[in-house]
Amino acid sequence: MADNKNQQPNAPKMPKFNLGWIYISVILLLVTLYFTQGNQNSSIETESSYHNFKSLVMKGYADKIVVNKEQNILHMYVKPEHVRDVFKRDIAQTGKEPTVKVQFGSVDQVEEFVDSARVKQKFTGDYSYDNKKEDDFLSMLLWNLLPIVVLVGLWVFIMRRMSGGGGGGPGGIFNVGKSKAKMYEKDGELNITFKDVAGQAGAKQEVQEIVDFLKNPKKYTELGGKIPKGALLVGPPGTGKTLLAKAVAGEAGVPFFSMSGSDFVEMFVGVGASRVRDLFTQAKAKAPCIIFIDEIDAVGRARSKSPSMGGNDERENTLNALLTEMDGFGTNSGVIILAATNRADILDSALLRAGRFDRQIHVDLPDLNERKEIFQVHLSPVKTDDTVDIDFLARQTPGFSGADIANVCNEAALIAARHNSSAVGKQDFLDAVDRIIGGLEKKTKVMTADEKKAIAIHEAGHATISWFTEHANPLVKVSIVPRGRALGAAWYLPEERQITTKEAMLDEICSLLGGRAAEELFIGQVSTGAMNDLERVTKSAYGMIAYAGMSDRLPNICYYNNSEYQFQRPYSETTAKVMDDEVLALINQQYDRAKQILTEHKDGHAELAQLLVEREVIFADDVERIFGKRPWVSRAEELLEAEQRAQAEAMAEARARELEEKANSEQVPN
Repeated sequence: MADNKNQQPNAPKMPKFNLGWIYISVILLLVTLYFTQGNQNSSIETESSYHNFKSLVMKGYADKIVVNKEQNILHMYVKPEHVRDVFKRDIAQTGKEPTVKVQFGSVDQVEEFVDSARVKQKFTGDYSYDNKKEDDFLSMLLWNLLPIVVLVGLWVFIMRRMSGGGGGGPGGIFNVGKSKAKMYEKDGELNITFKDVAGQAGAKQEVQEIVDFLKNPKKYTELGGKIPKGALLVGPPGTGKTLLAKAVAGEAGVPFFSMSGSDFVEMFVGVGASRVRDLFTQAKAKAPCIIFIDEIDAVGRARSKSPSMGGNDERENTLNALLTEMDGFGTNSGVIILAATNRADILDSALLRAGRFDRQIHVDLPDLNERKEIFQVHLSPVKTDDTVDIDFLARQTPGFSGADIANVCNEAALIAARHNSSAVGKQDFLDAVDRIIGGLEKKTKVMTADEKKAIAIHEAGHATISWFTEHANPLVKVSIVPRGRALGAAWYLPEERQITTKEAMLDEICSLLGGRAAEELFIGQVSTGAMNDLERVTKSAYGMIAYAGMSDRLPNICYYNNSEYQFQRPYSETTAKVMDDEVLALINQQYDRAKQILTEHKDGHAELAQLLVEREVIFADDVERIFGKRPWVSRAEELLEAEQRAQAEAMAEARARELEEKANSEQVPN
């Protein structure tokens, strides 16, 4: 019966004993005593001479006088109306009872002086004695020892929190060297498979091989092969590297240890290396399993050749421990290491050699077809109407990562909700893309008619040049509505070229200079509105000359240097002067070209600028109506036409095969 009573489900649970609360209570008590003992009088106190004290009393400033015979010290309390005369401050700054502390020689002299001041009506306050010792034992103890006690208590409390043992768990502060990796088991909270990863067909194919290694290891070991030790996922931010690693864990059905590169870093020496060893110890016990280290560049950065030149011994010790565990004398059979980074160029070469990270899997930005798949995934929970075209959205978002596309879908849903729409439409998605690229519209910004016309001429210059240059990106729309820090903007459909030619880069520079050229030609003065254009032009021009070898005077030479500790340019001052001259000549040449194109089409440019002033936003159809159809076909249109042609040919072949099979079946005798 007693056991049953103890096991009642409604019985109140006793709170767990936690030493942290004791530390906090003791610290708060000591601090309270400290302030109550040490700060009984919060008013200001200043020391003065006996002669100055007599002068203040004779002026009538004294409110009361307290004499300490034991220490030959007196305290003169100043009247409130004379506080500023004595202390040069207001009573709000000095406190209610500011005092003057005076050292005197004889009590009899003080009494005689006070009696004479009373006779002359200069002092009418109280005169008393206080023989209490100021520096008693308790005050001395509190003032001297309390700071040390508080610091020690805080240090103990922080250490216990850092070790994860706030309740006094086993190990105490020595748990700081334990691994912080999170482990996910099969059928746990990590239910992500390859079906949840859209696009990235090449990367998925490579990681599927890793899954196959874990599921069927004998298939490879029987032939004498060795299971790869690790794979490095490399790619720009937001492309789905971490998602791929989670999908591998979900597909393989094996324990999955997840840890960030920064989790190895700690304030104590040797903690990083200790956590690496503990991580691999746990992994070996759970083999076969996967270890995933996100942002491995935090600990895998290349080691410096000279320790005195920015070397970090602690980080290098952590890296050395990782290298040893991955391919040391010990065997890690069944443990596969996945890592992700967007800075593969700064990783240590020893980390990337065969036997450690055997393969690098590139997770690049999605192309047109992959963006379609990603949009389909992220649009599934979004309520859309019939106007939404996934093909159109994929074309409008070149260079967007998977995370960017997810942000577009979410932003479009927010915009539709803001407009009280029942479903998300095509225009909501276009507004979302514009907001992500250009920023929020600032419709409240006031502009004069001249400013508006100048911005329209500038943006019309960009649109005109891009329309009449073959390799420039196709125009989508032009706006003079302020967005972010920009007063106007032109949206283009960037060409996703595998290679970029010199002519394409020159056309891009010419198009960027179109705004400044239009200002000079049609306004007669230039402005700061082209600063961003000039920045991009200069960067592109220097890239052509210094890196791509597209100069007549410096042909076929690349001065790109990826060394982290290179403090000297890999070329001479003479070469630098040649580079500067070539860049300047190239930019000036394209600037003259831009002015020539604008001069040839000045009537169309003026009409385009006037239309911008009237409507604020114009589209490619408006530009085509003014200038005529663009004589060149964009690369995206070529790819779409080729894809449609291939689909038509495939359908025709399938239909011919079907007819042939039907004809053959009819010819077969019964």
